[in-house]
Amino acid sequence: MRYRVAVLQYEPRLLEPQANLEKLLDMLRGLETDLVVLPELALSGYVFASREEVAKVSESIPDGACFQALRDISMTRDFSLVYGFAEHVNGRFYNSSALINPDGSWHVYRKTHLFNREKLFFTPGDTGFEVHKAKHEVPIGMMICFDWQFPEAARTLSLKGARIICHPSNLVLPWCQQAMITRSLENRVFIITSNRVGTERNGDLQETFTGASQILSTKGEILVRMETTGSGISACEINPDLAASKKVTERNDAFSDRRPEFYQL
Repeated sequence: MRYRVAVLQYEPRLLEPQANLEKLLDMLRGLETDLVVLPELALSGYVFASREEVAKVSESIPDGACFQALRDISMTRDFSLVYGFAEHVNGRFYNSSALINPDGSWHVYRKTHLFNREKLFFTPGDTGFEVHKAKHEVPIGMMICFDWQFPEAARTLSLKGARIICHPSNLVLPWCQQAMITRSLENRVFIITSNRVGTERNGDLQETFTGASQILSTKGEILVRMETTGSGISACEINPDLAASKKVTERNDAFSDRRPEFYQL
């Protein structure tokens, strides 16, 4: 099966969702792909100083204006799209991602493992790790940024049948891109990590993001890796059906060789 996947990398403006939306739409308008992954908190920026700031840039689905605009372009351009956003639900804020499909359907994942100051503003996610169908019925799973630190996240999605793991991120630590190679290898799954770039400042607060967005094969091969700076979209063609096989050698299988009775979780 031939399936085109893309990863978008850019530098959002802090607390300017409309400007960020316009930039993203401009980047996406000419894109020809089956699936594209955008960064974590792609519309809001990241370095929040207060819950009030989060409230100003958060939205609910499906009523939010940014969600509706991204759903429109997903349907118009005929691709599935995964993006990160600040979600407002019943007075709580979640660091979430959404899968939007060209038929208008959508699914939300709420970040399970909050990183550092995110714990000041966001509620830990309650969705768990579920697998959903993207364009052409391809099973995909979502995890967000610091979820990479926990092997159980990618393993759960893979055991549930994900062929592609979509990983919106705002990475500031130096290890994730390499760690995801191991996640790919141990689960025999494609992984798309979309990271942002730039240094973001908010008063005395500051974070610098590492870029290097990437697409990995089921064997941990780097199919695409972008630069540590700069905006753009990179794409490649994969065969998601390869992720159905967990065979490592003639006599080894990454999943059937598991012995969970000896593992401690």
